[in-house]
Amino acid sequence: MADLLPARERLALLHAELVRHALVAWTSGNISERVPGTDLVVIKPSGIGYDQLSAEAMVVVDLDGSIVEGDLAPSSDTASHLYVYRNLPAVGGVVHTHSPYATAWAARGEAIPCVLTAMADEFGGEIPIGPFARIGDDEIGRGIVATLRGSRSPAVLMRSHGVFAVGPDARSAVKAAVMCEDAARTVHLARALGQPIPLQRPDIDALHQRYQTAYGQPGGAR
Repeated sequence: MADLLPARERLALLHAELVRHALVAWTSGNISERVPGTDLVVIKPSGIGYDQLSAEAMVVVDLDGSIVEGDLAPSSDTASHLYVYRNLPAVGGVVHTHSPYATAWAARGEAIPCVLTAMADEFGGEIPIGPFARIGDDEIGRGIVATLRGSRSPAVLMRSHGVFAVGPDARSAVKAAVMCEDAARTVHLARALGQPIPLQRPDIDALHQRYQTAYGQPGGAR
């Protein structure tokens, strides 16, 4: 058995970022991360407040949802997270939030159009809208995978629900969730002033390519 304490500690600390960026309310929202080199996933426990999320509170499950470590029940979104991991092998982290501006777009059933260079950088186009799905099994996960497979975006707005963001690790997925809310807010404000001007596909492609390959420090985070 791998030493899972570092993964549990890292995930407990990352949940504080959701609170710091005002992406969650009360006990809603969750983060999970695949343990590298294993078929194990660390995930937030269900219904536990963010001020109680210690490393010991984190739950470790296998890809079938069986609890491997932890005394608490895992998140009610666990089946959706695990469906993503089973079907998108490059994904190492999944984040779910009900951040207000992005969730408002989800309530409208509308993708966020790519009208900002920061969106081209991070999402490679619009932030897509996924289908409505009920909570409780892997129906949400199926919608996430079906939507993101046709998109460069690391985030999807699940209709009438909220944001799911993915990344090669949990920190990258948290960043995508933060940037999704920032884009949702800015485009909402732009629409209040008039009709935003869409970016053209060649410009989106060039911006995305530059950001993904040249921005930031070599070998470091963007």
